[in-house]
Amino acid sequence: MIVSKTQLHQCLELVRQRTADPAAGIHGPDSTAWQLQKEGIVFIGSLRAALLQIAHPYVAYAVDQHSKTRTDVQGRFQRTFMNVFAMVYGDLDTAFHAAERVHAVHTRINGKITEDVGPYRAGHVYHANDSDALKWVYATLMHTVVMSQELALGLIRADVKERYYQDTKSFALLFGIPLEELPETWVDFDRYVADMLASDTLTVSTPALEMSKFLTQPPRPSLAPVMHWLKLVTAYMLPERLRDQFELPLSRRDRLVVQSSLRAFRPVYRMVPRRLRYLPAYIEARRRLAGRRPTRMSAWLERLAMLGIRSAEPAS
Repeated sequence: MIVSKTQLHQCLELVRQRTADPAAGIHGPDSTAWQLQKEGIVFIGSLRAALLQIAHPYVAYAVDQHSKTRTDVQGRFQRTFMNVFAMVYGDLDTAFHAAERVHAVHTRINGKITEDVGPYRAGHVYHANDSDALKWVYATLMHTVVMSQELALGLIRADVKERYYQDTKSFALLFGIPLEELPETWVDFDRYVADMLASDTLTVSTPALEMSKFLTQPPRPSLAPVMHWLKLVTAYMLPERLRDQFELPLSRRDRLVVQSSLRAFRPVYRMVPRRLRYLPAYIEARRRLAGRRPTRMSAWLERLAMLGIRSAEPAS
């Protein structure tokens, strides 16, 4: 199903009904979503989420044919996260504006897959506003938050995962994904992700592999050790089939490095001051709700958000 503007507005009305405090946005400070997503450690899974997204041929070809990813890889994903932050941490009007903006951009994005890949034949037409593809993009983000937290900070209770998942349904609605198309519970959602990971719907296409090479390169030489570690963590978080298709080897020694480094990291991370641990977008949202002036970081975030608006990049 292609999400129409009318369907998007119907979903936005449901979000409005689900929102307790429009000033706090779709979640708010007391939500499980904010409590889990505020931790900066979730970014250890950012590359996993990005690779899982482009493993879907619809997403890979949309990005390849309609964005500047080849020349501005990091910028494209920064702009994607800015749209996400606007939806998650902005007030309700800000979240709705971001949703409308993303949908409008996606409406212009369609094309043809140019190779036989997974279940798709060359010439198959894709649309960025396809609800199944949008649901997968949403799933990669939400599932990766939980997986990253559990790897870095320890297991999350089942009831917390359930509350988190129910919270995030409002985020899915911002993309026009109908509630009836979403798995009912966290267990169902986790099963959906597992089924997708095992399905040939996720198959690494030629543009996906090329983009992954850009994404896994350090932006500058000094960050090469960090990127090497992040690549190992990403390979560790991917299923073997996709890890092989993305050409990300993971030896037994690599597994031990990831496991031991995360164990050593856990107590150190818990000692880091909150202003350094938490996402800047979360900190600014709390300041906004407390009636405090924005920090310089907030101004930087606003400039980056405006860059994302002007660039008219897809957010999937």
